[in-house]
Amino acid sequence: MNDMKKNLMILAMGLAAVLPAKAQWTNYNTTSTISGVLGVINHSIESAERKKAMEIQAKEKLEYEQSFKDAMESAKDYEGGEYWEEALEKYEEAAKLNCKYGYSDQMQITRKINGLYAKAGRTEEGPSILNNDKTILPDYSSFRYVRENPVYVNKKSTTTKIVRVACSDTETRLEMEYEGTYVNAGAAIKGTTYIKGNKGGKLNLVGTENITMAPNYTRTPWPGQRLRFVLIFPALPADATEFDLIEPSSEWKYKDIKCR
Repeated sequence: MNDMKKNLMILAMGLAAVLPAKAQWTNYNTTSTISGVLGVINHSIESAERKKAMEIQAKEKLEYEQSFKDAMESAKDYEGGEYWEEALEKYEEAAKLNCKYGYSDQMQITRKINGLYAKAGRTEEGPSILNNDKTILPDYSSFRYVRENPVYVNKKSTTTKIVRVACSDTETRLEMEYEGTYVNAGAAIKGTTYIKGNKGGKLNLVGTENITMAPNYTRTPWPGQRLRFVLIFPALPADATEFDLIEPSSEWKYKDIKCR
């Protein structure tokens, strides 16, 4: 226990001993006063710990800045020589330091990483639909309704958007795009997710592509990387004009999605 905490604890104990001696002082008053003092103690400790953590962060940032610059320089050299695997590894090394200490715009580094997945032959690790072999767009020519960037309402704050709606006589497909906001951010879908049309009842989720079911997560390693995935539901009624997508107890509540 540091000296400041010791002194404040002594003060709190002193108050506990002295204050109840007054005639109008109650146990409630004593408890409230001690709680207040303890609150000050905790706040002071937290403030001191935050200050110490900031000082350590600033010191480490200076210490590792040259390592970041060296990694970026090596990445550019490898990229210029078309050594894609080595370039990707160096950009990821720089990204680790940048995410922790903030030397540069992380989105620029992320774009470099994304562009190198395919060139380095690591398409299974690329989260985007553009470079991930696990996600293949179907032939939508037989679907009765296909709309990119459909109109919908979502009042919740979320980094996931609907990029395509496709309705056929056998299924309803929703292509979604999630953008990670921090290192190893994750997306998952609950099995209780459903859609509900304005013509007909609730239709439960029957399948997914390129995303795991909760509680497991599909990860995006770096901030700014995007994950394309598909949610599959039974067919909506042919006369439905709009529907809602609901994942219970989450921010995924998309209303009035046009389907006609």
